[in-house]
Amino acid sequence: MAYVKWFVILAFWALVAAFLHYTLPQHDIARITDTYEKRIDPGENRWFWSNAASGESTVVSNRDVFFIQTRLNDDDVMVYRNEDTGWGWPPYFKFDTSNLQAEAADLRSTSADPQWVAIKHYGWRNEFLSIYPNAISIRPVAGPDVRIIPWTNIILLTLLVAIVWAVWVRWRRFRQARIDPMLDEMGDNFDEAGGRIRGFFRRKR
Repeated sequence: MAYVKWFVILAFWALVAAFLHYTLPQHDIARITDTYEKRIDPGENRWFWSNAASGESTVVSNRDVFFIQTRLNDDDVMVYRNEDTGWGWPPYFKFDTSNLQAEAADLRSTSADPQWVAIKHYGWRNEFLSIYPNAISIRPVAGPDVRIIPWTNIILLTLLVAIVWAVWVRWRRFRQARIDPMLDEMGDNFDEAGGRIRGFFRRKR
């Protein structure tokens, strides 16, 4: 039972970590090589695509999506989608997809004359599942070695740890004050009842 308990605990925190890693903002230093628009029809991977853009019908399943092609500062290729998040989840309240696509197109550059940018995004890139991180904002930076300090993530994770710690401390105090005495009393009652039953059978002999 102890193994099952620890497996459930580890599985729970692994899911929490995956959720946070997908949802929290990340920054990539990259060079934009191209921008394009493509009609997509989300299927089994629809959970990794945003809903219809703000102002569009939610009935239409397929739609045009903007994409931004880049080469990262480690020379790997990365492709981002550029979709509104609207009022949905994650709560980035992004409504400027068209403007961001225009900015990305204006910042395109070549390896001979690179223009490096910091791309803020959330999500994962997976070729097998055909999913792409969603670009939130783009801004020029001085070079490929610029370091972005993730202040938002630091603050949110600190608050999350503080909340989890506060809940755990209060639960431990509640358990020690209410649940543990109740379990001890139940155990004593069971022991007393067992003693009476054993005494009854001894007298019958």
